[in-house]
Amino acid sequence: KEERIVVLETENAVLHLKLAEYQGLAGGSTKEVLQLYAAHGQQMKLQKSSVVTQLHGAIKKRLKQDLKSLHSFALELSKDFQRQSKTCLYQVLAAVHGIQLQNEAMRMFQIKAFDLEQSLQEVTERYEKEKQKRKALHNSLVELRGNIRVHCRIRPLLPFDDAAGHSVSQDRQRNFSEKAAYAADDETVLVKCSRPGHASVNKTFQFERVYNDLESQDAVFADVAPLLTSLLDGYNVCIMAYGQTGSGKTYTMLGPQLEGNLAFSIEEESELGIIPRATQEVFRLISEKPQGSYWVEVSVVEVYNNEIFDLLAKDSYGKAFGIKRDVVTTREGKSDVPLLTHETVKNASEFLHLVNKGLQLRVTHPTLVHAHSSRSHLVVTLTITTVVFGDNFGTLWEDEQTSQRLTKESSCTFLQRMRDNKSTSFSRPSSPVQFEATEKMKQVKTRLQLVDLAGSECVGMSGVTGAALRETSFINRSLSALADVLGAIAEQRAHVPYRNSKLTHLLQDSVGGDAKLLVMLCISPGQKYLTESMQSLGFGTRARQVQRGQVKKKNFPLPSKAK
Repeated sequence: KEERIVVLETENAVLHLKLAEYQGLAGGSTKEVLQLYAAHGQQMKLQKSSVVTQLHGAIKKRLKQDLKSLHSFALELSKDFQRQSKTCLYQVLAAVHGIQLQNEAMRMFQIKAFDLEQSLQEVTERYEKEKQKRKALHNSLVELRGNIRVHCRIRPLLPFDDAAGHSVSQDRQRNFSEKAAYAADDETVLVKCSRPGHASVNKTFQFERVYNDLESQDAVFADVAPLLTSLLDGYNVCIMAYGQTGSGKTYTMLGPQLEGNLAFSIEEESELGIIPRATQEVFRLISEKPQGSYWVEVSVVEVYNNEIFDLLAKDSYGKAFGIKRDVVTTREGKSDVPLLTHETVKNASEFLHLVNKGLQLRVTHPTLVHAHSSRSHLVVTLTITTVVFGDNFGTLWEDEQTSQRLTKESSCTFLQRMRDNKSTSFSRPSSPVQFEATEKMKQVKTRLQLVDLAGSECVGMSGVTGAALRETSFINRSLSALADVLGAIAEQRAHVPYRNSKLTHLLQDSVGGDAKLLVMLCISPGQKYLTESMQSLGFGTRARQVQRGQVKKKNFPLPSKAK
């Protein structure tokens, strides 16, 4: 057992030696492994550092190439920019030089334009002066020859100017709505005459004044107003509107008509026609004269179916209604309407009120051409009685002291007469007292006749039948009689057919040369009314050629007539 223990201890020692040896070997291998790991790590580091170095080198090389190419591109851009800058600089310099030249040229043009404007202004002023002189000379010539002044007004196209009520083709309807009459200037009317299958022909008509479709009522009256001054200077004046149905005669003479009411409105001052404006102007002129030296009477008549009706006459109840009157020729050869109602008015408002009443009695009838077609001729007459002092006979009062003295004498004379004879009655109950003509007191009567003629019309176009057709016949015949009278005067015939129509008989004094006469032609511009427009223009042309001799001034006394 002891031997066995020794053997085992020996083996154990050997094993311990081997273990120690193996442990030594294991430690060495561990070191080797660590060394290998370290060497592998260093190798990996070296490999990584070599790749990075290679990449860095490649990148550096690429960057150098890129920088070199960028540098060359930048140099090219710089050179190109310098070239373009020089080119632009040259262009800017050239543009500046061109602008300077243009500015100089512009200054020269401005100087020339200023000179031309001054020259044009001088020429225009000279032209206006010469035009005024020519008009003054023309008016003087008209006065000396007794010619009829003719103005022409062209109304604008209106909705009823289409071919309503007529079975026509669209092409013809389009032609109907086209304008055929134009105002070429303020003295010339241009008419385009065109027929199917024929070349268009332009015709011109010359008048004292032509109004286009844009000119207002103010412009029309501005040329009429100078005639009204002649009233207070002792001349009779007549203003007459002539034209076809729907051409704007009543609008020109009275103003716009209210729907369903023939009375004109006085609220719209800018739309008032010649009749209300003329009355306002007459009373304005009278207001500038001595008080009591003038008084005004008004009468309103219509010529309907060749009969004269007094529109201011009243029945026994004081209600106004039209009474038939007759026109006669006096011993002096003047036309007169016996028993005609004359109402005294003191201002324009009273006048407009009376005319308003008369208009409500005026006959109208709707036609295919115009919804409120006037079927009668309207004649509004203002009679202005001027009291003239004997020492200044033939002239009107100019000084207030004379007026006051005459007024005082007139009042005393009137009171004395009323004491002597209380039953004295005068020629017209509605007029103020008319004193007898004495050596110191005389009366001068002047008349302003404002005539709105009924329109001529084509029966086929207006579509009237029955009573309206009869009215149309009388209207056309009376207008034809008026044209015959003007033709007879123009040809200086021994006999002038005034009595062929009540209209011409009533207007005998005005048409025959006892008044300054102005005819206002009213024209419809549409191609549809070309025939009627040409007829109206022809009437105006013939009227201009009438020479009646110089209009006489009323400088003789008119004694008052007592019944």
